[in-house]
Amino acid sequence: MIGAKWIEAGGVTRARVLLAIAAALLVAAVIFALTRVTGNDSRDAFIDSRPPPDLAERFYPPENWAWGELQPGQGSTQRYGVSAPAVVPRGDILILPDYGESAETWFETARDLNAAGYTVWVLEGVGQGGSARLSSHRDLGELHSFDGDLAGVRAMIDAVIRPPPRRPLVVLGEGVGALLAARAAEIGPPPTALVLSGPTCAPGTPAGALVYLGLGSFRAPGGDVWARAGPDDFAARRTHSAWRGAVTRAWQVANPDLRLGGSSLDWQAALAGLQSQTESGAGRLTLPTLIVDDGKPRACLSPPVTVRRSLGGADRALELEDDHWRAPWLAAIETFAAAQTKPAGASG
Repeated sequence: MIGAKWIEAGGVTRARVLLAIAAALLVAAVIFALTRVTGNDSRDAFIDSRPPPDLAERFYPPENWAWGELQPGQGSTQRYGVSAPAVVPRGDILILPDYGESAETWFETARDLNAAGYTVWVLEGVGQGGSARLSSHRDLGELHSFDGDLAGVRAMIDAVIRPPPRRPLVVLGEGVGALLAARAAEIGPPPTALVLSGPTCAPGTPAGALVYLGLGSFRAPGGDVWARAGPDDFAARRTHSAWRGAVTRAWQVANPDLRLGGSSLDWQAALAGLQSQTESGAGRLTLPTLIVDDGKPRACLSPPVTVRRSLGGADRALELEDDHWRAPWLAAIETFAAAQTKPAGASG
């Protein structure tokens, strides 16, 4: 009798579980259908953005800015942009933005570096900015591995930039982009020099176990969906400048395909792997390297040939900082880049 009751109870439990699963699938199907109807399921690359109103001219594209697409092998399509100086270029600078940034974030810096005589390229990461998405939720930073980004950097240099002999190529990585820049130089033919700006060295969220359980596509704890009422970079304390802190969000408001919220657990696990690999290989970086950071202690990314410039009190997004910190950040980069254009042994 007891056994019969147990079987009955087990049947009820199984029925409830099946009903719960069916309900969850129904809800998921409805959400999926709604996203398709509203157009939020598009994973395609988004190329030509519309300028938002009320931004200062320095935050708009440089005069001769051009967009392009890059798809290394069977990988995801990445968006890039380029602008050239009005004079014969002194060299090329390839910028790899931080998580959540797009090429539009870097327009002011591109203008500054163009004025200093450099051709500037900005390559957005896989699933970032206007690049194609790996998730049907376009504002979710989804990624299983940074191998596609590393392949994109190599293809960008070899197939798109193709720097002429004796013309220097400096790769400038910001935040997560600094890890990518360093890792790409570790495993492939290095550029002339590296600039690692505010490298992301904090440990990634320990998401491995959750990814193993099949939950990797869920948004990581602490990350939110993109919302119009959400904080800009100033409110999020990535910069002291209210003007520059509003730039990325202004472009995202005007161009919904650029919007990006919190990352997935998959992305967090991939970041932890990238950081570990980059740190372990840093000793192989023998090319000239400039590290510019906020002055906080770091125990990673210490290549043997390094110039370090610490800007005490600065926030993380150095390219968006107030002039008190951004001016010396930019001057350090321009001075370092200029040194790469001089023949060995030259002075002055």
